Amino acid sequence: MAAGAAALRDPAPGPAAEKRILCVGLVCLDIISVVEAYPAEDTDTRCLSQRWQRGGNASNSCTVLALLGAPCAFMGSLAPGHAADFVLADLQHRGVDVRHAVLQPGSRMPTSVVIASASRGTRTILHASGFIVADFQRRGVDVTHVAWQPRGDVPCACCVVNAASGSRTIVLYDTNLPDVTARDFERVDLDRYRWIHWEARNAAEQLRMIQRVEEHNRALPPARRIRTSVEVEKPREELLPLLAHGDVVFISKDLAKHFGYRSAPEALRGLHGRVQAGATLICAWAEEGADALGPGGELVHADACPPETLVDTLGAGDTFNAAVIFALSGGQSLQDALNFGCRIAGKKCGIQGYDGIV
Repeated sequence: MAAGAAALRDPAPGPAAEKRILCVGLVCLDIISVVEAYPAEDTDTRCLSQRWQRGGNASNSCTVLALLGAPCAFMGSLAPGHAADFVLADLQHRGVDVRHAVLQPGSRMPTSVVIASASRGTRTILHASGFIVADFQRRGVDVTHVAWQPRGDVPCACCVVNAASGSRTIVLYDTNLPDVTARDFERVDLDRYRWIHWEARNAAEQLRMIQRVEEHNRALPPARRIRTSVEVEKPREELLPLLAHGDVVFISKDLAKHFGYRSAPEALRGLHGRVQAGATLICAWAEEGADALGPGGELVHADACPPETLVDTLGAGDTFNAAVIFALSGGQSLQDALNFGCRIAGKKCGIQGYDGIV
């Protein structure tokens, strides 16, 4: 971990006056196997290709923001070890500032993933070495606010991508690694940021983080205030209070369908009463494109931009969110931001990974 620790203390310099976009949430290791067709259980199938990729919603959004040219930072939890070394190296390659990460040498990241079938007794073992922070750095994502945890393992996901259809199936090993807390967030210098985005996870702690930003903003003129956004993807009851916070709220198709809505416009109208006054509510609906309900109640739609050949949909939603944030933070209209989000997400679906979306 020596190289990683040194990197945390010696970040690459950047424009001092340029404020960043901070994403708070999950980073994990994705082990992605590309196959001709989804394999039957307990069989030996040859992959067309396999790769390791830094994953997690907030982490993926940082990757896209960095590729789009936005100075950005990631805040999330990591456990030291080989996987963390990989992640750290990737972050450094992307020009990420990691000087404020808290290193706790007492725990390790997993080096393999075992997928077991409780009903059939089959098991598939995937071996991985660490890489997550490395990937952040490779993409220039600021990881000053990564919180190194003294216990727990880094979450790891096995992703199977169907080369024929572009579908992706994810098995997540969501370990006991604690999420970052409001106390961790107290170390964030808010003056460095123009936008902060939360991936809904430990909602009670994240509400306290958002309240700190709201208090900070009250002392500033509107033009200097930090804009905030929240993504609520999972239909878990404890996450729903986060809908009432954020200037921009992203809801998933899964969340909308959980509430019984059959389209994005229907979901936006039905859930609009849960967001704060003046907020923008956004819902992407895969091949149907995306819709948004603006601060004045205006409904905006953007068509999907599917690639000529569907290759890889893993992270398409995170790509859409990041592209919309990038556009809105640059002063574009809601319509233009929605169009841009659909266009960049469509490009992402036509390639493996993220390099090549711009």
